[in-house]
Amino acid sequence: MLNRARSHAGFTIIELVIVVGIIGILATLVMPNYLRWRAKTVQTEVKTNLGGIFAAETAFFGEIGRYGSFQEVGFTLAAVTNRYTYRSPANGGAGGSSNTVGVDQFNTGAGSAAGGTVIAENTVIASAATLDPATFTATATGNIDADPSIDQWHVNDVKRELGTPDFDDVML
Repeated sequence: MLNRARSHAGFTIIELVIVVGIIGILATLVMPNYLRWRAKTVQTEVKTNLGGIFAAETAFFGEIGRYGSFQEVGFTLAAVTNRYTYRSPANGGAGGSSNTVGVDQFNTGAGSAAGGTVIAENTVIASAATLDPATFTATATGNIDADPSIDQWHVNDVKRELGTPDFDDVML
């Protein structure tokens, strides 16, 4: 009977502590890479959205002869919860953003209809500022990893440097 009890003894506390320690070490090594990968994925989302803004603005310019606000060009964000505050020129295409949600601004957080946290205008670069209706600049600003620094991107009428952030929140 004593041999039968020893064969069903299970794990000792020391063995469990060693396994938990190994899992902790592996998690410590993997977590920074996962967080960096997640942030790069979010940046891909903003580049895709800015590319969509560029396409909508270009099509609107071809039809009307000037650039316009998100509302005028018919651009909306597909995601309900986006991570950036997007700004475009105001209605009429000239001047900076009027910060009107759904017209020339989409907020971070719970989407454009429900509001959310708005990143301050002119945080790094002039937000969607242009005085010439024959040009446009749309910006995206967000804090994608909950630290003090922000991530900011822009696209303009010549679609230059869309792959380069104005300020990169993701440390390499």
